[in-house]
Amino acid sequence: MTLIAEPRSMHFAEPLPLRSGASVRGYDLAYETYGRLNADRSNAVLICHALNASHHVAGVYPGQEKSEGWWDTMIGPGKPVDTDRFFVIGVNNLGSCFGSTGPMHTNPDTGRIYGADFPVVTVEDWVDAQARLLDGLGIARLAAVMGGSLGGMQALSWTLQYPQRVANAAVIASAPNLTAENIAFNEVARRAIVTDPDFHGGHFYAHGVVPRRGLRIARMIGHITYLSDDVMNEKFGRSLRATPLPASDEAPSPDAVLAAAGLGYRYTTQDVEFQIESYLRYQGDKFSEYFDANTYLLITRALDYFDPALRHGGNLSKALAAATARFLLVSFTTDWRFSPARSREIVKALLDNRRSVTYAEIDAPHGHDAFLLEDARYLSLVRAWFDRIAAALEAKA
Repeated sequence: MTLIAEPRSMHFAEPLPLRSGASVRGYDLAYETYGRLNADRSNAVLICHALNASHHVAGVYPGQEKSEGWWDTMIGPGKPVDTDRFFVIGVNNLGSCFGSTGPMHTNPDTGRIYGADFPVVTVEDWVDAQARLLDGLGIARLAAVMGGSLGGMQALSWTLQYPQRVANAAVIASAPNLTAENIAFNEVARRAIVTDPDFHGGHFYAHGVVPRRGLRIARMIGHITYLSDDVMNEKFGRSLRATPLPASDEAPSPDAVLAAAGLGYRYTTQDVEFQIESYLRYQGDKFSEYFDANTYLLITRALDYFDPALRHGGNLSKALAAATARFLLVSFTTDWRFSPARSREIVKALLDNRRSVTYAEIDAPHGHDAFLLEDARYLSLVRAWFDRIAAALEAKA
């Protein structure tokens, strides 16, 4: 059965106070829902998205064959998060560029596009905004909150900010904070954007341009960190792109024949020669066509700032003492951006507080992207965990 998705939007007139001390008023949150809310409104599952994803979590749009949601492998009828049993909610974060109010929208206080003036947002701010959305939907308590990567940070934050509203939390391929290396990658990507001549201090909309060069490089940097070395070697290795021989009456040189066959080097400084170069440029070009530069800066900063242990002197066990939910944590062996060691830090802190924790470390070759891909072991694990939640709900009905 094909799940049909329908984008929706909810408007909020009341200002949302932000951790920075600023606030946003007159904002909208884009969202989608799948499945049906049960009679006592107890079967809701909130899905939190990662950096470049959105509220379109599952299903397809009518008449758009290739419009599957970004976690369609996980969510839908008969899938691990079964929409025949759960009411699933996908929400686009404040500051994003996929429907929720963000830098591309008009500031009601000035009548001008926000641009670089959109206030700094944090993971905690997103959770507060999501809580307001749930209030609007009449949902007091979640059966589960779930997310991967940055979405996993939001799921973890939900259990700390609103422990009474979360029964279960699935934190996939995530971490309790970013390492210095991760922050460094984010900063290099941001510098690529802000130094693009078309950036104009973040007010490029007024100039009718987009800092595509910066966005391309930012995406290329990010994409390298999402894949494992094994996957890149398997997909591309050191293969060269096949190059057609130039038209000529003269017999081609041996070097030209080798180059055309993908077996030689042309020793150029500008051309795309290796297949991995071609792949990264394709990803960068595609990203620059749909993602907003200011949104990229905002979201990577939110990643950098997340650190629930900070106000507890760096003690994660103390930070997670507020959580009362039952947890599922999943990591992947080749994920070097959010390594298994980071998930185990969360597991230990939860066990220090005698919380219920299920942890799995999946031996998968795909790097950080593994949480988005089909892996029978991974999907079966999530299915079993959600089956237990559904069975408990059905026993109470």
